[in-house]
Amino acid sequence: MSQANRGVVYMGPGKVEVQSIAFPELALGKRKCEHGVILKVITTNICGSDQHMVRGRTTAPEGLVLGHEITGEVIECGRDVEFIKAGDIVSVPFNIACGRCRNCKEGRTGICLNVNPARPGAAYGYVDMGGWVGGQTEYVMVPYADFNLLKFPDRDLAMEKIGDLTLLSDIFPTGFHGCVTAGVEPGSTVYIAGAGPVGLAAAVSAQLLGAACVIVGDMNGDRLDQAKGFGCETLDLRQDTPMADMLESILGEREVDCAVDAVGFEARCHGHDHAHEQPAAVLNACMDITRAGGQIGIPGLYVTEDPGAESDEAKHGNLSMRLGLGWAKSHSFHTGQCPVMKYHRQLMQAILFDRVQIARAVNVQVISLDEAPRGYADFDGGVAKKFVIDPHGSVAAA
Repeated sequence: MSQANRGVVYMGPGKVEVQSIAFPELALGKRKCEHGVILKVITTNICGSDQHMVRGRTTAPEGLVLGHEITGEVIECGRDVEFIKAGDIVSVPFNIACGRCRNCKEGRTGICLNVNPARPGAAYGYVDMGGWVGGQTEYVMVPYADFNLLKFPDRDLAMEKIGDLTLLSDIFPTGFHGCVTAGVEPGSTVYIAGAGPVGLAAAVSAQLLGAACVIVGDMNGDRLDQAKGFGCETLDLRQDTPMADMLESILGEREVDCAVDAVGFEARCHGHDHAHEQPAAVLNACMDITRAGGQIGIPGLYVTEDPGAESDEAKHGNLSMRLGLGWAKSHSFHTGQCPVMKYHRQLMQAILFDRVQIARAVNVQVISLDEAPRGYADFDGGVAKKFVIDPHGSVAAA
């Protein structure tokens, strides 16, 4: 096989480049990785979390190969891989998990104890997440393959629905996890903060879980129109109208049953001051408009170090959060990475049996690997787009 490989590399704030990189090996440092596989990448997605790094809002080092949302074809297996074979098309959870530690055995694969020497939890191509090479590449190595990989049962059907299935590596399970941890159930009224790709995935997930009314808030009119396009109500947060008043005009009530923060630490104020960054704005708003006893799911990313923050406190992850309000209302909060394996098989089935059209909802746009820098530049502008990189032209040929 050819030993050529290329990938998207972070070159400093605001800059990424497609460069030649090393072809992956079945190795962990100097040790052979017999439990791993090498994938020919079919699709790999640009994530909003990647944008935090590229905007210079993390301590990501220059030279980092980006990408943690990977779908690919197995081309080589280590000696100890038993249940995955060459030729299989698989989804790769963005969480790297050993399958052996206490947390993995409890299903908490987002905080595996053995794959990152710095702290629990690892991911491909991400700052402080173990130094693993990212998957916005032509080829990538995946460890602990039997445990991590989700095999698609039918190759032809997988390629037919690859625009939907590529979202199983992160965005769809992450949105779904936000709703599950917020307590969404049949008949719920749900507020989703943010109409970016994860927020839209959360809105679709709330509908799939049976919510009676899904309300999405954002400051971008085009993104709100995208949410309206599949049946959501919307709040235009550029308005000075209090959120409770806007909710009352939709629900006849001033609170929702549960809320999902799909924005994270780059949150902004509401109303006339909406251009001003306030990292705890979404968390405080969710507490304000969620009923007493309600739950708040927080799949939006919060970091321990933010060199681009406006205040010294926020630079170290210290936010002005109204925890007393949440305590008084007996709210439950659930934070952290989505444990993708908890959901990805069920969500795959929902896609394969046409129960959900997630690619349409999040506005998947397929681009080539060489177009990746433009995808990063265009990610935040206009209509919400989920950029899917097709390194080998596989999607166009499908």
